[in-house]
Amino acid sequence: MAELLRTSPLQAWTDTFARLPDPVGITAEPFVATVDVRLGTVGPEASAALGVDLPTAPNTWVPAGTGRAVWLGPDEWLLTSSTETPEEFEARVRAAVLPLGGSATDVSAQRIGLRLTGARVRDVLATGCSIDLHPRVFGRGSSAQTTLGQAGVVLLALSDAADDFLVLVRSSFAGYLADWLLDAALEFTTTPTHDR
Repeated sequence: MAELLRTSPLQAWTDTFARLPDPVGITAEPFVATVDVRLGTVGPEASAALGVDLPTAPNTWVPAGTGRAVWLGPDEWLLTSSTETPEEFEARVRAAVLPLGGSATDVSAQRIGLRLTGARVRDVLATGCSIDLHPRVFGRGSSAQTTLGQAGVVLLALSDAADDFLVLVRSSFAGYLADWLLDAALEFTTTPTHDR
């Protein structure tokens, strides 16, 4: 039986992303295992079982081993792992939260990650996102479920010192968002010419 190869919905955009000038960088993130966790009570038992203190402050994320734990709601988190297969990760997380009355669902194929970097990336995001992206308000550890262009996304600020963001978008909207980001970046990556 032939093994299916995993390909990214953004594979066709890789070369175009690579040609963007410095003020805005866009790269498709490698595939990661992702699990949606529902858990009514978060405390030391959950932290010990999962190996991470789940963020309890709204709109935040924390590092979690080789991935991240993202707050999605009062009883919902998105956990990622870059070293485990989706099946292994879901099984491990489910075994940790089931005794605590929680649930874990593999959603690895649901979202694609786009890494946005560069001095003008906040400007690009601001053209299609209504949240305040100033570093004092939306710095490292911040996350938001918002709309970018017309696509629903989860936006994570990865750094305070640099403009570095991760955008998680549903796989079915990945192509649309890639085109939208490239179009929005044009304003900040091209040098205007003036007639003399």
